[in-house]
Amino acid sequence: MKTDMFNIKGLEGKKTLKGEIEVGGAKNAALKMMAASLLFSDKLTLKNVPEIEDIQRIADLLSDMGVSVEKMGKNTYDIFVKNSVNTVLSPEIAKKIRSSVVVTGPLLAREGRVVFPHPGGCVIGARPIDFFLQSFEKMGATVYTKENEYVIEAKNGKLVGTTLFLPAPSVTVTETIMMASVLAQGTTVIKNAALEPEIAYMAEYLNMCGAKISGAGTPTITIKGGGLLRSKKKAYVTMSDRIEAGSFLILAALTAKDITVTKCDPIHLEAVTDVLSRCGVDIEIGKRTLRIKHNPKKKNVYRAVNIKTHEYPGFPTDLQAPMAVFLTQVKGESMVHETIFEGRLAYAESLEGMGADITPMDPHRMLVKGPTSLHARNLVSPDLRAGLAFVLAAIVAKGESVVHDIYNIDRGYEFVEKRLQKIGVDIQRVSKEV
Repeated sequence: MKTDMFNIKGLEGKKTLKGEIEVGGAKNAALKMMAASLLFSDKLTLKNVPEIEDIQRIADLLSDMGVSVEKMGKNTYDIFVKNSVNTVLSPEIAKKIRSSVVVTGPLLAREGRVVFPHPGGCVIGARPIDFFLQSFEKMGATVYTKENEYVIEAKNGKLVGTTLFLPAPSVTVTETIMMASVLAQGTTVIKNAALEPEIAYMAEYLNMCGAKISGAGTPTITIKGGGLLRSKKKAYVTMSDRIEAGSFLILAALTAKDITVTKCDPIHLEAVTDVLSRCGVDIEIGKRTLRIKHNPKKKNVYRAVNIKTHEYPGFPTDLQAPMAVFLTQVKGESMVHETIFEGRLAYAESLEGMGADITPMDPHRMLVKGPTSLHARNLVSPDLRAGLAFVLAAIVAKGESVVHDIYNIDRGYEFVEKRLQKIGVDIQRVSKEV
């Protein structure tokens, strides 16, 4: 069996990278829209879909259900749902990807039944699915377990609209219930809904195709149920990936001689640009670009800043690990407070092994002191976002690092090494027999 890894020669903290680095389609938007294909009676075309492992897994899952998923070229898919589909999600596929849970909403609404295992994904703390199950029950479904699987059945084959108050503004729960409500009987109101831009973007497209969704992007979303939607050959174009854009912007702050992040939406990154600006980073914000340019006449000694993750529009939990790498290179003490997942600071030990001065305070907080010189090390990617953070740390470090288990990185970043090479990073993908 072969496994891939990255070999990375570090810059030793020098600001030498330059050029443009392009942001791809949003992983979390494309995944959910592929699940939303179950709401349609005709063919759905998706464009600007990132070429990543998670997309392949959701495509495999839909195909296993009997859905026609055809790749039409680079970053483009045609999806067509037949009159009826298999309502049992493959455990082997579903457990490989956390986002498999979003399929349950539209599938249950379309077929009246769904059987699925506990979803997989990154190991970054407890990610209970109680919110999903409780919401389905309030919409008239029966939920029970059978042989380590959840079985959900809608009464008379139809979900019924209701008012739901989410205990926490979960983006995945909000999207799943919103999709399910499109085909439910009556009106559903989701209160304390998540505010992520991917939700409003999805709702806008679904409305173009016949859905009746109002309030998406606000804490209260109202959905009037109806029949199957029709795309009428109007393609869905995936929005840019704000997490990828933020990751590249943080890399630019660390290493840029002159780097422009292109094809991004700066409005979605205000929490990140605000934090970097408070650190002293000069950012040129364009309509679809973010540029950081090193001024050799300026000392460019960045200041420490405390960060606290929060649901959108707060600082994204998915950028907490890359930001921690940045904080190892600034002057002073920074507190990193992770409020979403209790297991998401586990990567800190590996950064300490590279020379970072990090003091764990509790499962949710750590103190980062800088600046410190990082040195090369063999690293193992523990999850998607920490894996990318290790790539950033290796780029800044002295010497040549190896990042193993990059499957985790490939789950969310399309050919990231090729894009990094274009701005001057000495990074190579190496395949090895194990």
